[in-house]
Amino acid sequence: MLLGALGVLSFSVTFPATTAAEGSFNPVLIGAGRAVIAAALAAAVLAGRRERLLPPRAALPGLLVAGVAVGPGFGLLGALALAHVTSVHGAVLTGLIPAATAGMAVLRAGERPRPGYWVALALGLAVVVGFAVVQGGGRLRAPDVLLLVAIAVGGVGYTEGGILAREYGGWRVICWALIVCLPLSLPVTVAAAAVSPPAHVSAGAIIALLYVGLVPMCLGFFAWYDGLARGGVARIGRIQLAQPALTLGWSALLLGEHVGWLTAGAAVAVIVVTAVGRNAGADQAQPSPAAAQSVPAVISPLDTPPQPLSFTHKSTSGRPG
Repeated sequence: MLLGALGVLSFSVTFPATTAAEGSFNPVLIGAGRAVIAAALAAAVLAGRRERLLPPRAALPGLLVAGVAVGPGFGLLGALALAHVTSVHGAVLTGLIPAATAGMAVLRAGERPRPGYWVALALGLAVVVGFAVVQGGGRLRAPDVLLLVAIAVGGVGYTEGGILAREYGGWRVICWALIVCLPLSLPVTVAAAAVSPPAHVSAGAIIALLYVGLVPMCLGFFAWYDGLARGGVARIGRIQLAQPALTLGWSALLLGEHVGWLTAGAAVAVIVVTAVGRNAGADQAQPSPAAAQSVPAVISPLDTPPQPLSFTHKSTSGRPG
């Protein structure tokens, strides 16, 4: 439980820290650069534990999806959106992340979500879109669309990472995922810095950039995946329901952003419907024998037994990287 809470706590500061970093760095540099910073830490961790720097070939497709999704994908989309909306505004929309992750996971696992799940998800989406439209003066703005796409992308990344974590351990998965997406994140970061160099760089902006790169992008996943494996996703995953409220608090405390009644009410509504949706459950589909052999087990946010995560070396196929 504590590890899961630490993971969510680290994730909840992402938007306020991103907003703070944008005072000196352009959004593209932040969105892609945080994955580069995290990859440097990941390589150091793998080298320090004498683990292979490059993953097994069989894991590459999933790692590419997970790495691009939770790295430059979510980070870039979120940073671009936060250049135009407040962290408080973004916090309400990210309340759908647990529902999006659950939906991606059950679909990836071949399960059949019960009607209650889809009703709750539709209500949550309606609340989020309605809030965004009201805030946008009667229309859905481009930053809101970017945030909704970021939420879906994040759900894909969590799910693919969960699949691989069952076999390789969550900390190896996030480290490998960050390294394999370097051919994308590094050139984008360099290009962004060259086109729009940092200006009026402050200590606060540097600290904020380092935070989003080192903590939620890398170390936070160590605690999050370990907590899921030890306590079970169905139990520990519900802690993420607190993330929007935590982000609202951090935004007000660190940035001085105002949290109005509409924002607070929308956040509460999203948390409630997401909690209902996660408790709705899903019926397991009956795959054919061939499909059962070809589809790997998924960490389902709806029904997963605890899995201990060992930090001891696990033998993998292929030559060490």
